[in-house]
Amino acid sequence: MQSITGRSGFVVVLGRPSTGKSSLINAICGEKVSIVSPVPQTTRNTIRGIYNDKRGQIVFLDTPGLHDAERKINRRMREIVLESLSDAEALLYTIDTTRSPGPEEQFVAGIAAGASVPRVVVLTKCDSPESDKERTIAFLHEQGLQAAPRVETGGLQNPSAHRAPPAISDVSRLPDLLFPVLPESTPWYPEDYYTDQEPRFRVAEIVREQAILRARQELPHALYVEVADLEQREKHLWARAFILVERSSQQGILVGKKGATITAIRRDAERILGELFPVPVRLSLQVKVRPRWRRDDTLLQNLIK
Repeated sequence: MQSITGRSGFVVVLGRPSTGKSSLINAICGEKVSIVSPVPQTTRNTIRGIYNDKRGQIVFLDTPGLHDAERKINRRMREIVLESLSDAEALLYTIDTTRSPGPEEQFVAGIAAGASVPRVVVLTKCDSPESDKERTIAFLHEQGLQAAPRVETGGLQNPSAHRAPPAISDVSRLPDLLFPVLPESTPWYPEDYYTDQEPRFRVAEIVREQAILRARQELPHALYVEVADLEQREKHLWARAFILVERSSQQGILVGKKGATITAIRRDAERILGELFPVPVRLSLQVKVRPRWRRDDTLLQNLIK
């Protein structure tokens, strides 16, 4: 089954929240590997996006956005990023050119600069009128990252699209920069794979994406999705899932007036999942309250891995 020969390895994608890591991986792999939203730290787990061509296989590890905070959920996400680095052959450091670097960017850049693997720097959102590439490049020099190869990207953010072609085509250069630094190896996955996510996880993530896109204020970080049942029926895949929030007021936001919001979440999640799976997907969704779940160590260990 694994007919590819050549080079193969793991590449960690590192960056602050909302630098465009998930959009970048979706663009490279040509499929919706990771969920995307304007909300920082939408990605909570390490997501694997798999790129194959005649040279071999690159497994991109989409990590949670790194920032230096001490909430339990943030500490757990930081642990996941650092664990991923220990298994990687290379690193992509994504930096948002529209934001002025500060202490948080210095924290992430320090990890990238101290990594013992080859690095490539990805300048994101270069198509924005607010982009300041000169400021970003000066910061990279200050952090000792001036020798790392750089690519520019823009036009990657498009949460509703199944595939979002980049407006700036430097994305296509990344495999050219990465394959030479990977070891000669047989591929880790079959060549027709673009991710290794289990169906339950994919369903939960797409439902969470659609809920986040309709949430407001602190609610995106106060919800998670649990798939209770998943069945292959005669002509479709059926799933029963719960959106868990911390307070009754948040439950009301996601249900919406006369159930309008939860209906929209279900409708758009079914549409996207129908593009990802070979059969239509039907969802049964319910919003439940689980107070203070973000302080539950056991739950966080199971959710974020």
